[in-house]
Amino acid sequence: MYQAAEMSLWTGRIDTEEPAELSYRLHQVVQSLSPVNEQQSDALALIGFCCDEGVRRNRGRVGARKGPDRLRRALANLPWAADRPLYDAGNVICLGHDLEQAHLELAERVCHCLSAGQLPFVLGGGHEMAYGSWLGLINHQQSLAQSQSWVQAELPRIGIINFDAHFDLRLDSEGGSSGTPFYQIAQQCQALAIPFNYCCLGVSKTANTAALFQRADSLGVSYRRDAEMTLLQLEQTLQQLQLFIDDCDLIYLSIDLDVLPASVAPGVSAPAARGVGLEVLEPLIQQITQSGKLKLADIAEYNPEFDIDQQTARVVARLFHLIANGALRR
Repeated sequence: MYQAAEMSLWTGRIDTEEPAELSYRLHQVVQSLSPVNEQQSDALALIGFCCDEGVRRNRGRVGARKGPDRLRRALANLPWAADRPLYDAGNVICLGHDLEQAHLELAERVCHCLSAGQLPFVLGGGHEMAYGSWLGLINHQQSLAQSQSWVQAELPRIGIINFDAHFDLRLDSEGGSSGTPFYQIAQQCQALAIPFNYCCLGVSKTANTAALFQRADSLGVSYRRDAEMTLLQLEQTLQQLQLFIDDCDLIYLSIDLDVLPASVAPGVSAPAARGVGLEVLEPLIQQITQSGKLKLADIAEYNPEFDIDQQTARVVARLFHLIANGALRR
């Protein structure tokens, strides 16, 4: 089900003592996406995915369905210096256990924003949303191909970069879940005869079975373990990431918050014992935004039920600020 933006969530401080043009915050500039402004290009469009049905199916800790609106409150006070519009495109809500319909509705919203020339930024919600996000992107690309008479070989190469402690490549024999989205994407790529370009950074050896590592290898996944992502190894990680970026035309960036240490991000469905620090994650994200190839982004698995003093929400706000400003200032 689609729910229009609730603009009353966007409240915060107003710095009247400072020059207005230098002191804007998100709550002062965000607009509800409506028929009047939905075709405004070069903008960022926030979409909430209020769903943790995939987490439930994956036997995880539910609560992430409440994440998007809680995160809007955390984003509201962020300083905003970008000169491009920021829209709230509302929420996609999973009714009951119908994850599959929620995927289709999210794909429709993402595709709509992309068609308007906007950068969709999806707030979760469980990581099952990755499949819906990707569907929206591939639907948009196929629509472009049809309208411009592209041949299959001319379709842009879409690269998926996922910061995550888990591959999320579980088999979907019992239906999709928060553990299956990238396997579902791989299956769709095979059906469409297009490459599956997937890079997973921050993988935990203790959170993925040998079968999942084997599946990642068989699918040609580029990955790096959390233990290999320290400041001492940052240069090697940046090089690996750049090689992946260079081989792609468009980038879909997905961040599962469980890639971070539990001490940094306690409000997640599956907290990490080790994780990757922000001091490593942030330069990698900057490298992605500076490439000029970012087409879609999402942040998954924020679970306010387990957050401590909004600590994880503040981390999300920081990551959003980094991505949005990096992408919109190009």
